[in-house]
Amino acid sequence: MSETAAAAAGTARTPADFWFDPSCPWAWLTSRWMLEVAKARPVEVRWHVMSLGVLNEDKLDELPAEYREKNRPGGVVWGPVRVCVAAEQQYGPEVLAPLYTALGTRFHNQGLPRTRETIVAALEEAGLPASLADAADTDTYDKELRASHKAGIDLVGQEVGTPVIAVPGPDGAPIAFFGPVVTPAPKGDLAAQLWDGTLMVASIPGFYEIKRTRTRGPVFD
Repeated sequence: MSETAAAAAGTARTPADFWFDPSCPWAWLTSRWMLEVAKARPVEVRWHVMSLGVLNEDKLDELPAEYREKNRPGGVVWGPVRVCVAAEQQYGPEVLAPLYTALGTRFHNQGLPRTRETIVAALEEAGLPASLADAADTDTYDKELRASHKAGIDLVGQEVGTPVIAVPGPDGAPIAFFGPVVTPAPKGDLAAQLWDGTLMVASIPGFYEIKRTRTRGPVFD
């Protein structure tokens, strides 16, 4: 191997595909953790949309009333993710990272409502036109939204939520998993340790689940 090739191999970054719904506070925390991982490990995060509305549309009757209202057609979980997929379709996948950050900071850290005003402010911060907020109330890009959602959920099955993360396995097949669900988002060495451990258990054939009861809600710092 030439010195140039060796250097390139040494700096190659592993793609980590991350499917998110901007309305989910737990996915938001995991996404902030992934940004920390990318600082500590040779990982490139690639963002994709998935939808809690799509995930739950066939089981609305099973949801608590509060969540049923949010997830129903036209509920508040539909608008932000529709705006994300509209932005991606019109301006490319590279806009998802800044838009997700702008939306998530407002929704979760600042506790702002999922209104058009909040979405427009996030679009402007991400350098995108305010007119994209119109997509929140239409199904214009729902075909693309459903396709992106399916690409992520097919890797892990229907009995999960958001986020979904996938990385290339040693045989080329993706290693994919839901979560991890964690609060607050780990930083620095702790973020790297959680990444290493998550990949270790997720790569074991036949490994499916570690879980314990949540004793605290999302902590945004």
